[in-house]
Amino acid sequence: FQAVKRHNLTKMWFMKIIDEREKNLDDRAYRNIQELETYAENTQSALLYLTLEMLGVRDIHADHAASHVGKAQGIVTCLRATPYHSTRQKVFLPMDICMLHGVSQEDFIRGKQEKNVRDVIYDVASQAHIHLEHARSFSKKVPVKAYPAFFCTVALDDYLYSMRKVDFNVFHPSLQRKSMLLPLHLYIRSWKKTY
Repeated sequence: FQAVKRHNLTKMWFMKIIDEREKNLDDRAYRNIQELETYAENTQSALLYLTLEMLGVRDIHADHAASHVGKAQGIVTCLRATPYHSTRQKVFLPMDICMLHGVSQEDFIRGKQEKNVRDVIYDVASQAHIHLEHARSFSKKVPVKAYPAFFCTVALDDYLYSMRKVDFNVFHPSLQRKSMLLPLHLYIRSWKKTY
């Protein structure tokens, strides 16, 4: 309440986050990548819109970039959480992509690492990468004062790069470790004023 008053934040973004989380309480897999993107837009992107408001940025290009960064963040979060959810007999990856590659939820629950399982992860990770690239296509039009809101892209890039190194094996132990170079990469991005 105090943050809303002090920074004149839009209540609608808070309501979107709450509504979307309530809809997601039934713990079911996403039917398709669009459902996952909608969830990410209404949660992660909404948080970025609020961050932009706190930074005093009200700009259509920054909002557009925030939409894509939020979608990428939501997708990467879903990927990162896959090993954790699998140990609890849950899978949230888009069902249409799983079916496309002939992968069942049971394959993830058992921690299988066959090529078709990695193909599912590749397809989902590729969608996150596309959103990051799309967000960066606006960088020349986004006000520099909005960039701190988008520094989360450093962690997203790091995870996607690490995933490529292990051939999209989402269960690889190296993906569960913290990146020691993340602070350095964050410093370089903030110094270069890029996201």
